[in-house]
Amino acid sequence: MPADDYLDLLTRAKQKLPETIEKHERFSVPEPDVFQEGKATTVKNFGDIVDALRREPTHLLQYLQRELGAPGYVDSRRAIFKAKLTTTQIAERIQSYTETFVLCSECGRPDTHIVKEGRVLILECEACGAHRPVNVRKAARVEEKEGLKEGGVYEVMIEDIGKKGDGVARVDRFIIYVPGTVKGTRTKVKINKITGNVAFASVSSEAPTR
Repeated sequence: MPADDYLDLLTRAKQKLPETIEKHERFSVPEPDVFQEGKATTVKNFGDIVDALRREPTHLLQYLQRELGAPGYVDSRRAIFKAKLTTTQIAERIQSYTETFVLCSECGRPDTHIVKEGRVLILECEACGAHRPVNVRKAARVEEKEGLKEGGVYEVMIEDIGKKGDGVARVDRFIIYVPGTVKGTRTKVKINKITGNVAFASVSSEAPTR
């Protein structure tokens, strides 16, 4: 068969192929369906999000708890956090999780799985065969973004009392524990330590940090 005829046959065969064979289905993660009640926040479609990501519910939950600085648990196909959180806050963290633990850095496909080699988590792509270490974003980047820093002095409102009797305040996405304070009072505190989105502080008489 002449080369020209062969190429013509290939072209016509390709034109008859269904579009789904030529193009991958677009990867899409559902937008979190968030409902607030009192001091709790419920992600009603948490199960749908986990299904789209193809990851264990507990793995995503643990990541969100650390990044949001809020305790939570899974109830059926919902996730409930014991803090007031916005849809944007949750959606941003899910996007970060997706980029870190799901999407292949080489081909961008979500067809991946996580394996553990020693103490290192490796993301392996089933589509292109690429593999890379999972690099979890450090909490320090959140601290820099929000502006809360260790050694800084801030004026806060004590909104609640923790289980150990410490006052609890909130600045942006941070939960701040302040011993020796009373609920409903506004006071100046000095940040002694920041761990993720949780800060530990003491009452201060210094001028607030600007």
